[in-house]
Amino acid sequence: MRQSPANRILLLLKTEGPQRAASIGDVLGTTSEAARQHLTKLAEDGLVEPLTEPGSGRGRPGQLWHLTLAGNQTFPDGHAELTATLLSTMVKTLGRGALDTIISAREAETVKRYREEVSASDLALRIRQLTAIRTREGYMADSWMEEDGTFMLVENHCAICAAARACAGFCRSELETFRNVLGANVERSEHILLGARRCAYRISPL
Repeated sequence: MRQSPANRILLLLKTEGPQRAASIGDVLGTTSEAARQHLTKLAEDGLVEPLTEPGSGRGRPGQLWHLTLAGNQTFPDGHAELTATLLSTMVKTLGRGALDTIISAREAETVKRYREEVSASDLALRIRQLTAIRTREGYMADSWMEEDGTFMLVENHCAICAAARACAGFCRSELETFRNVLGANVERSEHILLGARRCAYRISPL
């Protein structure tokens, strides 16, 4: 099904970060003015907003359009309110140890499931296999090799953001899962919960 221009803009800002109206117009195959009209409507709905582009210099300042919190929330978050409530109730009634036990069990199950698909001998291929899994699970993942030979795995959306906000153990668990499944050094360099627009992981061989 063909996406509307508004949905295409939201997806572009989600996956590629802040953009100029001209760049958005190029992606849509239209003029920057037409793109700006779509952006204005999205801004009226509270989904996007412009920021002055750093280093614009003299003359009319450039604008970079980015998603607002409401814009980010148009992407699925796995029943966020229910998830947060359940986790909070569990900690209150059973203690944090019970939640830690569940997170550990989830990690073990996830590692086992991922290893059924991430089985290549080559690290680059294992990363591509993991990227495909994470994209399928709603994380909008991408990966590539850097010039220094290390790899980057980025996730433009957090499909369990509500759970992660309620308990940082989920983020620690996912980092350990990546390390175990890839058999590599994995360090998080960007983190949605710390204000970044995405989670990013730098990967290198052991």
